[in-house]
Amino acid sequence: MKIFSTLFKNKQCRLEKLKFNCICISKEGCAALTAAFNSNPSNLKEMDLSENQLRDPGVTEISTLLGNSQCTLKILRMSNCSITEEGYKALASALRSNPLHLIELDLTGNDPGQSGVEQLLWLQL
Repeated sequence: MKIFSTLFKNKQCRLEKLKFNCICISKEGCAALTAAFNSNPSNLKEMDLSENQLRDPGVTEISTLLGNSQCTLKILRMSNCSITEEGYKALASALRSNPLHLIELDLTGNDPGQSGVEQLLWLQL
């Protein structure tokens, strides 16, 4: 992940779609990815991190990217990433702080618990 994050830091990077399905991304990998995009806001429109064991710490790292006002993501897929209530709360908080950009969020196959569902439902209001 750190090698890829170096690529993203390049000001000439024009990547719009990123698919890292089922490649064992950890919290540290999510942190490296987020740091790269936060240091050089890119044209990234779609990111698919499905089928990774991101868990709540990894999702919390990705949430900092979503909270960045320069974030250009329109589609974020994190299905089957072992996300629970805590991760859903981090996502909801980030989306509340920067609600205008994301148009599709796929979280299928995770376990949000009642509180996590409620957090995301409030975003619809």
